[in-house]
Amino acid sequence: MLRRIVIVGGGSAGWLTAGLIAAEHRAAPAALHITLIESPDVAPIGVGEGTWPSMRDTLRRIGVAESDLFRACDAAFKQGSRFNGWVDGSADDSYFHPFSLPQGYGEVDLPAQWQAQHPQRAFADLVSYQPLLCVQGRAPKQVVTPEYAAVANYGYHLDAGKFGLFLRQHCQEKLGVHYVADHVLSVVSHDNGDIAALRTQQHGAIEAELFIDCTGMQSLLLGQHYGVPLVPQQHVLYNDAALAVQVPYPADDDPIASHTCSTAQSAGWIWDIGLPTRRGVGHVYASRYISDDQAEAELRAYIARTSGQTDIATPRKLRFTPGYREKFWHRNCVAIGLSAGFIEPLEASALAIVEMSAAMVSEELPATRAAMDIVAKRFNEAFTYRWERVIDFLKLHYVLSQRRDTAYWRDNTDPAKVPERLQELLTLWQHRAPSRSDFYRIEEVFPSASYQYILYGMGFRSDFSRAPKPQEAAMADGYFHEAASLARKMLGALPDNRALIHHIKRHGLQKI
Repeated sequence: MLRRIVIVGGGSAGWLTAGLIAAEHRAAPAALHITLIESPDVAPIGVGEGTWPSMRDTLRRIGVAESDLFRACDAAFKQGSRFNGWVDGSADDSYFHPFSLPQGYGEVDLPAQWQAQHPQRAFADLVSYQPLLCVQGRAPKQVVTPEYAAVANYGYHLDAGKFGLFLRQHCQEKLGVHYVADHVLSVVSHDNGDIAALRTQQHGAIEAELFIDCTGMQSLLLGQHYGVPLVPQQHVLYNDAALAVQVPYPADDDPIASHTCSTAQSAGWIWDIGLPTRRGVGHVYASRYISDDQAEAELRAYIARTSGQTDIATPRKLRFTPGYREKFWHRNCVAIGLSAGFIEPLEASALAIVEMSAAMVSEELPATRAAMDIVAKRFNEAFTYRWERVIDFLKLHYVLSQRRDTAYWRDNTDPAKVPERLQELLTLWQHRAPSRSDFYRIEEVFPSASYQYILYGMGFRSDFSRAPKPQEAAMADGYFHEAASLARKMLGALPDNRALIHHIKRHGLQKI
């Protein structure tokens, strides 16, 4: 019987996994004993500062107070992403991928009616109220809106290092997770190949029936011990390096952006994330197209242009191989987080995959070793599919670009470098919009609405072959007006981002 779980590695991945499993199973008749082992000398990467709206439900499930999150993690609201310079690189090249679904999504063919009635308008601006909220720096809720409830859909920007420490304290104090700060020296195996225990420097052998590898890119258990290889994806998505730096605001009351800014560069792109006390800015790029020094020069030029600051700290250099493991659950070991894979930070999918992985382990936790192989098979199938969908969606941002100014952008638009799955979808979308039938799983990583936002934000036009129904034009027009009306009402009723965060830190939010 499964009675003991050992999680190796902390950070956001390890502690989110520990929290979800502990919160779900602590009331069971034979409660699980969950131990998290974390090396005191290995600092988390600490640059995963963007989340999806799903994080609200995850934190609610593990019993975290949203007000405490804002106070402890330097958190801010995120309502989506803005992409600058991705289409053609011109001065006015910009579009949004908001978190809120289009008004009337699923009720009428909005892309067809947008293209027929308002082709001069940006698609997201027409079908959603949220881009205007972001442009105006509004928060997604009011002072009186309870914890985790929303007026406009939102996730978070947060300090990843503080987030891991915050989760560690909560899991220890509220959920009974046993914390061991120690080094793992070796793996002790059963005769059948399962992991029996992990031998640590100070605490001896720590036994369990299930081991969860959250050791980051070193993938200590799944990658190193079991030798499960990484399936590289650098032939599809080229970025393999990043420079990250923290940038202070010129003034304490400077506005906090309600969205992630992603600004295209000559061989990559720059992320810009606003927290209450600073901005997190980084340049992710492909090292075969640009040197580290050139990438740093572009990063410094961006910071000078957006803040006027030229004297910044030396950026941290990160290297990664884009890819995912051949399988994620092998025998009695499952990898979650960077140990399972990483593609690139575009669209902040890394923490979302962690949430999905931890939730599936918790919800389908096998009662016995015999059941574990069945659960592992289902888990591997589900997450191979999800990683492939992440790759498709991220590649969509690149392959539609009209930029031809550098080899990086020319190569990214090469049809030969596009996955077959995405090629087939693009062929279908020449004559119809992305729909729910294209993404049929119960829990897709990205819904068809997200594909619509990127596809039409990038300038794609469909030659809609289906004759519209007579009432569709009027229905769509009604939804377009509804989005505009909601935007006007929300602008008048919602505070700015910094004002609401300041209120939360002083007074907190109402409990649901």
